[in-house]
Amino acid sequence: MAQACGLGLLLALLLPVLGASLPDTVVRLNKDMLSYVSEIGKAPLQRALQVPVPHFLDRSGEVLQPTRVQILDVQVPHLHLNFIASFGVRLLAAANFTFKVFRAPEPLELILPVVVLADARVAQSSIGTPVVSISTCLSLFNNAVVFNGSHSAAPTLLALVQQHIRAVLRNKLCLSISNLVQGLNVHLGTLIGLNPVGPESQIRYFMIDAPHITNDYISLDVKAVLFLLGKPIVLPVGATSFVLPEQVGTRSAMATVGLSQDLFDSALLLLQKAGALNLDITGELKSEDNPLNTSVLGQLIPEVAHQFPEPMSVVLKVRLRTTPVATLHTNNATLWLQPFVEVLAVASNSAFQSLFSFNVTVNLSLQLSVSKVKLQGTTSVLGEVQLTVASSNVGFIDKDQVHALMGTVFEKPLLDHLNALLGIGIALPNVVNLRYVTPEVFVHEGYVVISSGLFYQS
Repeated sequence: MAQACGLGLLLALLLPVLGASLPDTVVRLNKDMLSYVSEIGKAPLQRALQVPVPHFLDRSGEVLQPTRVQILDVQVPHLHLNFIASFGVRLLAAANFTFKVFRAPEPLELILPVVVLADARVAQSSIGTPVVSISTCLSLFNNAVVFNGSHSAAPTLLALVQQHIRAVLRNKLCLSISNLVQGLNVHLGTLIGLNPVGPESQIRYFMIDAPHITNDYISLDVKAVLFLLGKPIVLPVGATSFVLPEQVGTRSAMATVGLSQDLFDSALLLLQKAGALNLDITGELKSEDNPLNTSVLGQLIPEVAHQFPEPMSVVLKVRLRTTPVATLHTNNATLWLQPFVEVLAVASNSAFQSLFSFNVTVNLSLQLSVSKVKLQGTTSVLGEVQLTVASSNVGFIDKDQVHALMGTVFEKPLLDHLNALLGIGIALPNVVNLRYVTPEVFVHEGYVVISSGLFYQS
């Protein structure tokens, strides 16, 4: 698996697809990604090229003499990857093989320069997972150089040794690269697992079509499906196809990820159905910071003071009966909530007694960020929180009088709850040991773009 990590970054954001029709996420891997992979991919490629070499039959004497040949070291000073439009990726590697020939009376050490060319097709498998296959592979050999300090070898013997080594490597090097790619495919196959969103919810990404490949990037249409208690979250209206424009994000980014409005709608619907946005706000009888008690309410609503001559704690039960709405405009993301709040007094026997209820409308500014592999958010209130009385068991309620108190005790706990929830984040397309680095988030009309570098921890 370690051998697959270098080339694995080429498809690090690929995830398999089953039964999806329209993308809500687009992942675009750019040329800078290939440059990074070329650098970190040298070590696993070097390990993969250290193949066993069978004995060489030395015919220089009167009898055939089996001679052991061993690869001491493989160095890959140059590894270059580039996209092939409508196909995949081309690999060009320059490697220096150090061999030791255990001949008598003294061993011989030599360096053999080799260039390996391979074309890898990137496609979608029958089960919807990304798959890479080597379509063509070629090894080109230069003349061997006898290592300094080694005893001189007869030209005929040196030619025969090189012929033996080339015959072995010609097949084995391409087979090793093919095995490296097969290990990559096994690794990519594990990416169909669920990523947790909450205690009972998950997200899974699916590739829904063959990748679109140009000479500059590889683009993957991906469907994100969110699950609650094992059941997929389905938007009440038909999803729309999402196309990521060409010129978005930062040009020097390794990866450009586009997230559509539908993905945000699905995530908010999941949070609402899971009850994650609900909260209870409680007060303490002797708290000055959160004066939720019947004594304070009784000063504004006489009937409360009449029913509760002794101070009792008050609880606000905040419930989201409607799905929050995220609105994405250029350089501006907002979140609209309409909670229903029931105000209850805690009686002496710990039973709840409903006092009144009100509907709340709150507009929030939504700031998005990326940490490692998760999209996170923080909110702040835009304008005033709007309150309207829904029902009352304590007679007439002066909305303006209650507004100041409810705004004080309601707004901060709501923001704290939302920011803690959104701070947990939701997983972006990723592979094990990969994380986004120096990400930038751009909000556009109806979609969000993440431009980021990538870091692979092997």
